[in-house]
Amino acid sequence: MPSTPDDKPETVPFTPADSTILVVDDNEPNLELLQAYLAELKCRTLLARDGAEAVELFRRESPDLVLLDIMMPRMSGFQVCEAIRADEHDTRTPVIMVTALNQVADVERALEAGADDFLTKPVDRLELLVRVQSQLKIHHLRQELRVARAEVARLRDESAQDS
Repeated sequence: MPSTPDDKPETVPFTPADSTILVVDDNEPNLELLQAYLAELKCRTLLARDGAEAVELFRRESPDLVLLDIMMPRMSGFQVCEAIRADEHDTRTPVIMVTALNQVADVERALEAGADDFLTKPVDRLELLVRVQSQLKIHHLRQELRVARAEVARLRDESAQDS
């Protein structure tokens, strides 16, 4: 039976509370501070204390956003970001680097590794929340676009079969 325009998939309103954020830092006080800031968004947080643990959690949990320190044992944040980007196929999870590094070359390297944004420590609570919410909203819109494109392809196929 052909679809009608009223059969379009419903979009779900965006709310940060539906999101999962992976927070990666080898410094426990930094993890606790970021987690406390994110509590305001009422989102689920996952914590990783090094790069290898971060990649493992990313693969297992598929978070909606990653807050990522750069200088860590076992794997740097740059390497973690590159591993995340290598794992992704049709999705792109936002990655925000959160680091004490503040040279232009560090920002360039983070962007080259695939980061979407960059925050310098000490992190301002409001700036963190605004950037996280913005990246989560972009992520949500990308997901909606993927669904809409799939629906267009389905309708095109259905129409071709009916012809």
